[in-house]
Amino acid sequence: MNKITRNPSVSEAEPEVDRLAGSAAKRQTVLVLQGGGALGAYQAGVYQALVEGGIEPDWVIGTSIGAINAALIAGNEPKDRLPKLQEFWNGVSRSSPLDEFFAMMVPSNIFANMGTVMRGIPGFFEPNPSAMFGVNREVGVENASYYTTDPLKRTLNDLIDFDYLNRRHTRLTVGAVNVNTSELKYFDTREMTLSAAHIMASGALPPAFPAVCIDGEPYWDGGIYSNTPIEVVLDARPRRDALIFAVNMWQPSATEPKSIWQVMGRQKDLQFASRGKSHVARQEQLHRLRHVVREMGKLVPEERREDSMFKELASYGCPSVMHLVRLLSPRLDGEDHTKDIDFTRAGIRARWQAGYEHAQRVLSEKPWECDVDMLQGIVIHESQE
Repeated sequence: MNKITRNPSVSEAEPEVDRLAGSAAKRQTVLVLQGGGALGAYQAGVYQALVEGGIEPDWVIGTSIGAINAALIAGNEPKDRLPKLQEFWNGVSRSSPLDEFFAMMVPSNIFANMGTVMRGIPGFFEPNPSAMFGVNREVGVENASYYTTDPLKRTLNDLIDFDYLNRRHTRLTVGAVNVNTSELKYFDTREMTLSAAHIMASGALPPAFPAVCIDGEPYWDGGIYSNTPIEVVLDARPRRDALIFAVNMWQPSATEPKSIWQVMGRQKDLQFASRGKSHVARQEQLHRLRHVVREMGKLVPEERREDSMFKELASYGCPSVMHLVRLLSPRLDGEDHTKDIDFTRAGIRARWQAGYEHAQRVLSEKPWECDVDMLQGIVIHESQE
């Protein structure tokens, strides 16, 4: 696979700009899904609302649990996508009388989450016997973890039609980081054939989960490097008009923590929110410059437009407009730094419902149906519960 170009500087020429973008070309719909473990149920609820609102993505991009949700969507026919998501999330949700008892005694899911730590999640991960020999035993990068994700491999192969996926009905991109080089790599059905290994690599968060080797190289969870893979679509070439739904689960802002317990939760939010706003702010600047170049090119006399220098400079211009709708999962009562392993049935149900209701409201408002300044290339629509 050719690595997708990331973070172009303003000095790079861009001859691949889609000349139809901004005109009668079809605007692509993109769904971008952040990593976040059990919080990913919120993304499934968002997708349900989109489908019921008549919106199916042309391209799905994901990291970690977002990569799993993305593969379940892109890797099935439209009629099967929501049932497969429901089957996955029903399968990994857990409930027992003991969990319910502790939930009544303590306003937190800590005891249920401790059960997840001890036993794993059926169909997802289970304790790795090799870890019993101690953290210093050299067992190899594909086995150096507290859990094994063999159950997830079986689940993905059961729920995803990889033949359908690789026929590229819906484009899929998932991110993982190379353990040896620290380079973030995006595996994309536009460039290569994907398998369960690519999805698992994107969700291989160490030291809990083992690295996944692809073409002889070990990969870990892409969220280590960038948990919000929005740059993939904003940097894509040729550029096209786009309606982008970015579904995030980690809180970029919060009140000041006052205890070590609260500090642990806030630290995790900061780590996995991944500077999403600053990434987009930079892209706003770049895209505005592209529009400025395009408008300035219109001022050049016709007889000068065949000049080679003009053509080179004009190639930096771009007419595409991208509407970015950012949805942020709400805080739930009683959640703490273990919220991403809250696979309780009640927690999964609450997250799914929150995503569904939030996206329904956004669809009813349709903020992307607005006037846009001719120099504005990226239009951001923030939406919080």
